[in-house]
Amino acid sequence: MERFLLAIIICLFFSCKHEAQVNPKQQAVINAEPIEVPLENGLARAYFASGCFWCVEAVYESVIGVEEVINGYAGGYTNNPTYELSNTGTTGHAEAVEVIYNPNIISFAQLVDVYFGSQNPTQVNGQGPDKGSQYRSIIFYQNEAQKQIILEKKAALSKKLNATVAAEIYPFQKFWVAEDYHQDYEKLHPGHPYIMNVSIPRLNRFKAKFPELLKENN
Repeated sequence: MERFLLAIIICLFFSCKHEAQVNPKQQAVINAEPIEVPLENGLARAYFASGCFWCVEAVYESVIGVEEVINGYAGGYTNNPTYELSNTGTTGHAEAVEVIYNPNIISFAQLVDVYFGSQNPTQVNGQGPDKGSQYRSIIFYQNEAQKQIILEKKAALSKKLNATVAAEIYPFQKFWVAEDYHQDYEKLHPGHPYIMNVSIPRLNRFKAKFPELLKENN
């Protein structure tokens, strides 16, 4: 009898836990129609989440054809997210970057290659020491063509690694710009322990893989 009651309690626990993870607001974001951002002065915009945005900003700013990278929040259902709120994991958002680029120099497909090549693609809910839903990997698409590029590259990488690739695929909805002190963080704070021990090593690993895409080599 005691074992039976224990089994019932365990089942109820996991059932409740599962229900708590199902969020209708988040599902609405995932199911939404993508919003396409028009070109501005010949420049396009792409959106990626891959752990700490300080790291991702530095990676994309090193790539040819990228004019600017802005840190912010995307993928969630909360309006006006802040760094403090995002860190609670309750906004649905992940730390993300807006990549402003020249599509005549670098393509969206190449930016996706940069994305997968600059992270641990199998790490769920985080990158490196940064863990939590606010650090999860997401690639945002703005139209069906971009979605197909992402799906094909994710499937090919999964096959190559013989492992599940963690990146989620979301329709782009809105990008919320992060606080001013988060912008150009690696450039402005090269001596910060996190930058020295996490961000710069991650950038250098990327550079070693993609020398042909680096501004410094072109």
